[in-house]
Amino acid sequence: MAGLRLGPLLRHVDWETGTGATIWVEADRPCEAEVRCPDGAGGTARTWQIAGHHYALIPVTGLRPGAETAYQVLLDGEQVWPLPDSSFPASTIRTPAPAPAPGADATDPPPVRVAFGSCRWAAPPSDASHDPVGPDALDTLAQALARAPEAPRPDVLVLLGDQVYADETSAETRRWLAERRDLSEPPGEQVADYEEYTRLYYESWLDPEVRWLLSTVPSCMIFDDHDVIDDWNTSEAWQRRMRATPWWRERILSGLMSYWVHQHLGNLSPAELAADPLYAEVRAAEDGTEALREFAARADADPGYTRWSYRRDFGRTRLLMVDTRAARVLEEGRRAMLTDKEFAWVREQAMDGVGGFPDSAGPETSGGNDGSYDGGHDGGYDHLLLGTSLPWLLPHFVHDVEAWNASLCGGRRGGRWARIGEDLRQRGDLEHWAAFPESFDALTDTIAEVGGAPGAPATISVLSGDVHHAYVAAPDWSRWPSRPPRSQVRQLTCSPVHNSIYAFIRLGFRFGWSAAGRALGRAFRRHGRVPYPRLSWHKTGGPWFGNQLMTLTLRGRSAHLRLDQAQSDPSGGGARLVAALETDWAGRPTP
Repeated sequence: MAGLRLGPLLRHVDWETGTGATIWVEADRPCEAEVRCPDGAGGTARTWQIAGHHYALIPVTGLRPGAETAYQVLLDGEQVWPLPDSSFPASTIRTPAPAPAPGADATDPPPVRVAFGSCRWAAPPSDASHDPVGPDALDTLAQALARAPEAPRPDVLVLLGDQVYADETSAETRRWLAERRDLSEPPGEQVADYEEYTRLYYESWLDPEVRWLLSTVPSCMIFDDHDVIDDWNTSEAWQRRMRATPWWRERILSGLMSYWVHQHLGNLSPAELAADPLYAEVRAAEDGTEALREFAARADADPGYTRWSYRRDFGRTRLLMVDTRAARVLEEGRRAMLTDKEFAWVREQAMDGVGGFPDSAGPETSGGNDGSYDGGHDGGYDHLLLGTSLPWLLPHFVHDVEAWNASLCGGRRGGRWARIGEDLRQRGDLEHWAAFPESFDALTDTIAEVGGAPGAPATISVLSGDVHHAYVAAPDWSRWPSRPPRSQVRQLTCSPVHNSIYAFIRLGFRFGWSAAGRALGRAFRRHGRVPYPRLSWHKTGGPWFGNQLMTLTLRGRSAHLRLDQAQSDPSGGGARLVAALETDWAGRPTP
């Protein structure tokens, strides 16, 4: 009898028709995987094999729009989910109601709730009564939803990177690794191959609360550095150094292969999956390992070979998840966060539906930002979410130091300073958008272009993580050389979901936002001969430190933001989510 090894994960839900979804599972042997719903909806898929593991991405059809449907998972006809001893409510699929027909009377649409965060170190505490890094925000969210299944829950969970930590393993995983190989040999206590990556996903996704949460809330994912290694693809010199080590090739190929299996495939719609030649090849093969391995090798060698970025539309909310790791161009003098082709794709997807309308109509026909719903809005969508694991707008001192460092490494102060700059870049993790100045400007230009288009969305939100604190920042367009965008634009940064917050992080980022930090940053800019930026920005909320999640609630042309922190319940009832911020999109506090 086949058993369920991992999952189920509810991944893609069809927002166009409200009738379909995909569910990801791993079985312990080849089998027929099935999703079955009481009303007759469901689907089947045969497992396919990678490195001795058996996976299926099951297309579910026949769902009712605007409904919530419980489901079961069967392997070779035997039910394996829900687990027989589960204390959680039934896993369900919630589908959106169909959009009103063109010309129909405008009514206030239901909200779209997007919860997001990054950096979840999944190591279980050695003492079950005390987690040294504090309560896990995903665990705490799952507990809250399980206790109140009728309460509002996210329509999608956006995980912005570091879903697993290949370079920071838990004590339990290190003991398991020691049984496989000699940890005195590189890469030591880090994971080395595909099998060891699967251990990380088991540790993370078999957590009972997280397993149930991912079975009932759809998820969108993108990698960041720790999914492979800290500061992955910092620079050309970093890449040369890593490629010279004997263990790196197996690590990078295994990292990309496991990401494709566990995260990337579920991001895609059924139509995108049907058009994916690698997915077809792997499913048709008796063993797809070599095909996937060859793909990973080519993707690592050429940042333009494949696209990890993707687009999801949730009614009139558009999510563009942007790969800021594997798509980098690292050659000094040509450095870019994304290849030209990748950036063109991002711009094309962002502009789709917002251009081509008569600008003489003015802001009124684009709808206001006062929360009212304008059913006659001409644009293709109301809200743009740019998911990039690395923040666009950083604390001012951090941004200026990274821009200074990029200038040094580019040779503006000569060869000696370039060598010093490269050493600092690798030691100091100086590899955010600010460290790619031309890419920072290109992203800013794209945001301004979309926000200034005739059919501009009401809001543009840059969703980010990575930096182990949370904050809200708003651009100041007063020095912008052309007309500023009509859209309300914000940088929303939220991390970690579950990780350590060291004292130097708290002090460093508080200083980074301070007036003193800003003044010192200007001194760094002058030394590096860095041009004065066209864009300035200011912090409107934070910084907050702790294990946390942000939730955007988007309704009509309005947006509402809530930041929840996971805190231990003093009454002894585990953990609870406590709101640290609740505000509308314009930053006006709500009661």
